[in-house]
Amino acid sequence: MTTARDRLFAEAARRILITDGAFGTEIQNWKLGEAAYAGELGLAHDQKGNNDILALTMPEVPRKITQAYLEAGADIVSTNTFSANRISQADYGAEHLVREINIASARIAREAADAAEAADGRPRFVAGAIGPTNKTLSLSPDVNDPGYREIDFDHLKQVYREQVDALVEGGADFILIETIFDTLNAKAGIMATIEAGEALGREVPLMLSMTLTDLSGRNLSGHTVEAFWHAVRHARPVTIGLNCSFGAEQLRPHVATLAKLADTLVMVYPNAGLPNELGEYDEAPATTAALVGEWAGAGQVNVLGGCCGSTPAHIAAIARGVAGLAPRSLPRPPVVTRLAGLEPFTMAA
Repeated sequence: MTTARDRLFAEAARRILITDGAFGTEIQNWKLGEAAYAGELGLAHDQKGNNDILALTMPEVPRKITQAYLEAGADIVSTNTFSANRISQADYGAEHLVREINIASARIAREAADAAEAADGRPRFVAGAIGPTNKTLSLSPDVNDPGYREIDFDHLKQVYREQVDALVEGGADFILIETIFDTLNAKAGIMATIEAGEALGREVPLMLSMTLTDLSGRNLSGHTVEAFWHAVRHARPVTIGLNCSFGAEQLRPHVATLAKLADTLVMVYPNAGLPNELGEYDEAPATTAALVGEWAGAGQVNVLGGCCGSTPAHIAAIARGVAGLAPRSLPRPPVVTRLAGLEPFTMAA
């Protein structure tokens, strides 16, 4: 039986694949009021800004955004579920709807992807998106008590497991743990996904995407790109990469580092430049496409897309810009012991 992992690697061997762009900034363009977010659910909290709940209250919004990305050339579309977990949804009093939100959102993406594939025969994939939550396992939120943690590993693993199970039930091909600012949070998500697969009796493939919080190339928990890869490689992700962070210009050296290390597909989807003083993104699609196209031309990437501020126009420009370019070849690193603290450590053979 051909698996989603097999299909993705087969397509990635032929060409550079395209993933989609931002959901949040696209939803903002709809200028929805609180009533549109809340729908008929009868929730006590104000729902404006709860983008994930639109899968239940206004499913035409995520559906049309997903369709626009597919029409722009996306091979992979993600679910609108970045904050569809019990921790994040508690801010809106909607934690009891987590399973329903994730199933609905995955079905929206699945139906759109299947329709696009049926229309032209090109394989399409659905990535079930899981954000980092607004909690961190590695750092204390209390500067006066560095040992304090708001949650523990097992609790976060269970939060992720609920989301993973629902996304898979809704039809996601992969679980995309993205915008990873805390490597330990990511490990909780990895374990949740592995355990979900064990319960199903099959692999649930993973995509992992780190976000950098400073120009030196570290995430919030302090890991460098190389140390992060050493810490998560055991999970055999189908893609490893970077998203959000900065614009493509600032990510260039870190993409080059990851491209040399990872013996799996590299997927990068940066912001459309840096936000202006109003928090808006001004980088034109042609500019973003030219910048990420440099990585493609250098053989450093397998999958490209956009994060905050990116639009279907950005994705279309990227797709046109990399058409015909050869995908990155996977390196074959020597088999040695590689460990990671905040820095990588390799034991010589």
